[in-house]
Amino acid sequence: MDGNETNKLVKGALLLTLAGLISKVLSAGYRIPLQNLTGDMGFYIYQQVYPFLGIALILSLYGFPSAISKITVDLKAQGMGPSFARFYVPIFLLLFSISSGIFLFLFFNAQEIAVWVGDANLKDTYELAAFAFLLIPFSALLRGVFQGMKQMKPTAYSQVGEQFIRVFLIILAAVFIFIKSGDIYSIGQAAAIASLFGALAAIFILGFFFIRMKPTVNQHFDIPWNYYISTLLIFGMIAALNHMLLIIIQFADTFTLVPGLMEHGLSDVDAMEAKGVFDRGQPLIQLGTVLGSSFALALIPTISRRKLDSDPKAFHAYIESALVVSFYLAIGATIGLIIIFPEANTLLFQNGKGTASLQILVISIFLSSIAITAASILQGLGYIKRTAGFILVAFFIKWITNQALVPLFGIMGSAIATVFSLTILAVLMLLALKRKLPNLKVEKHINWRAFTIAATGMIIYIFLIDNLLPGSSSRFGLLLYVLFVVITGALLYIILLLRFRAFTNQEISMLPLVPILTRIHRGREYSGKQD
Repeated sequence: MDGNETNKLVKGALLLTLAGLISKVLSAGYRIPLQNLTGDMGFYIYQQVYPFLGIALILSLYGFPSAISKITVDLKAQGMGPSFARFYVPIFLLLFSISSGIFLFLFFNAQEIAVWVGDANLKDTYELAAFAFLLIPFSALLRGVFQGMKQMKPTAYSQVGEQFIRVFLIILAAVFIFIKSGDIYSIGQAAAIASLFGALAAIFILGFFFIRMKPTVNQHFDIPWNYYISTLLIFGMIAALNHMLLIIIQFADTFTLVPGLMEHGLSDVDAMEAKGVFDRGQPLIQLGTVLGSSFALALIPTISRRKLDSDPKAFHAYIESALVVSFYLAIGATIGLIIIFPEANTLLFQNGKGTASLQILVISIFLSSIAITAASILQGLGYIKRTAGFILVAFFIKWITNQALVPLFGIMGSAIATVFSLTILAVLMLLALKRKLPNLKVEKHINWRAFTIAATGMIIYIFLIDNLLPGSSSRFGLLLYVLFVVITGALLYIILLLRFRAFTNQEISMLPLVPILTRIHRGREYSGKQD
């Protein structure tokens, strides 16, 4: 691979990373007004169908496209281009067979699934959600081909477009239900319909680029059916699993939380509302995880086994920087959010229900950020089966611990189960990383003194502000207070980290506002020399 091709690949990967960040922020942000408009009950209904829709989205965006991209690259290496008769048609038929199988299973078992999750009224919602799987072949095939040809713009644009349409329609439906006092269960059906329109928008965007690409039509070779099937099923599903961490944790809650809360002694309606309260933590975890892992993940697209073999020392420094930055940002966001959660809960969700349980759940930000960063490094080195296996282990641990703890402790039990399963996952990822890269010394590159000072300073500052500033009974006043505390607390934390030399110059280059941060960092160097 020459320099220009490598540069193009890295730029494309960074574009996909940016599109992914925008989509994740949109996906997390809209849930707050959704809860405000439909209440905890409406939020519960939405969260009961979201994991199914999320799985369909991941399969169409990451799972199958990764497999098709691999097939495209392999054909290109053999001097063969993707033709309609021997590539597009057979792969589409295979994708449609897989997707139709999932659709039929979900559609005809919607009643049983609804009963299993503890709410028979969700039957119609699950039937509608099943249709999202039928659109996967169209978008997945086109995304995979474009990625295999190292054209990342179509995937990036279609991803953002799909998410924007979906979010817009869901919020529109929530507003309509709020104004008209409509059936609260229709929010779940609206979410399924919004996902369908979002997928159609993505297909339209991809189709526009596909027409301009002028695909090959006259390549002749025998159709490698076995290769197509094995790659789509094995590689595609593994690639999808590696992007499903937060979704499958919620998937376990979908099936176990409401029945467990009923065993805890709650009525069916109270159990549903309690799950809606518990699900308030999901958008905050998603946003926090984006913050904790995004800047580190900006380095990941250039990770490869070839770079490890060619320059091990530089490669290890590169990886250590990714993990160190992820550690500082994720744990800072976690500590800060735990402290201000009582105010943030009331601000964002109108009351303080479930605050103690959600404060425990917030620890997931740190754990998932570390796990995702470590997993991305392992995937860059080619260990995708291993990371997918670890995620499945976390899923089963979450499922089992939910069944054990929720009947005893309610939503607090589910929060503990989430933290426990993610702790196991993070440990497994780090141990695997250490085993594959034995010279990695991340713990020695963390400036524990600087971190302790920065974290302690931020905690003391937030508590002082909490005691000095007068409380506000209005939501607008609470908004101003939370924004002030979050912004100033985060700035203080970063400044203290910089002043006490927590970051190397390479790690600083990963952060936003690089010129300002570099000046602060250099200021510390000069003061150190004067000392």
